[in-house]
Amino acid sequence: MEEVPIRDACSAIIVRNDGNFPRVLMGQRGETAVFMPNKYVFPGGAIDPEDALVELDDHPNPICLERLKKHSPSQLPLTFLTSVIREIWEETGLIFGKKNKTIPSYQVPESWQDFYKTGYVPSASGFQFIFRAITPPGRPRRFDARFFLVNSDHIKGDLDNFSLASDELSHLHWVSFKEAKKLNLPFITEIILAEVEMLVENDIFPESVPFFNYKTEKSYIIRIT
Repeated sequence: MEEVPIRDACSAIIVRNDGNFPRVLMGQRGETAVFMPNKYVFPGGAIDPEDALVELDDHPNPICLERLKKHSPSQLPLTFLTSVIREIWEETGLIFGKKNKTIPSYQVPESWQDFYKTGYVPSASGFQFIFRAITPPGRPRRFDARFFLVNSDHIKGDLDNFSLASDELSHLHWVSFKEAKKLNLPFITEIILAEVEMLVENDIFPESVPFFNYKTEKSYIIRIT
């Protein structure tokens, strides 16, 4: 069997706190999707090479950035952040950005044109790197994914307006942790939800980042400090 290449990817767990209890944003993948059909997931996807050409207006806190740099190619840490902001925009229509008053000094890549037309530039303020996982062998697609936690307070615009979203995810909605656990979830998503619920309920900054390394059949779990 031909070995499936492992692609760098990113995903975001967006937490909303304007109700009686915290909620997270999730959507369902299509039944014909090659990877995780019908599963409910967080917004995210593979890194686009053009994401490396985009500049962030704000960066996350230094601890988050330093952890993100560990075990990552030198050019990728900030690219994970620009990529996750693009993926959120494409799959949900929600904007993590800052109002742009000047024309960027660089040529905006094609995949970012629509985002910039909104009048915003991407901002990673408030993003926390909280999890990393490599898809186990034997799957039709494999990813080395970094997961970010961010509060919905950083979103610009209506939190319930998904009219600009692509059709990659359906049934986009905000759900409580209790409701989310009842959905058709991938195994790794269940683990991440439990981790996020603990962080949110205790209002704490993670002491370390779990790394589920399933690169080979001999899997192991470490924590990135």
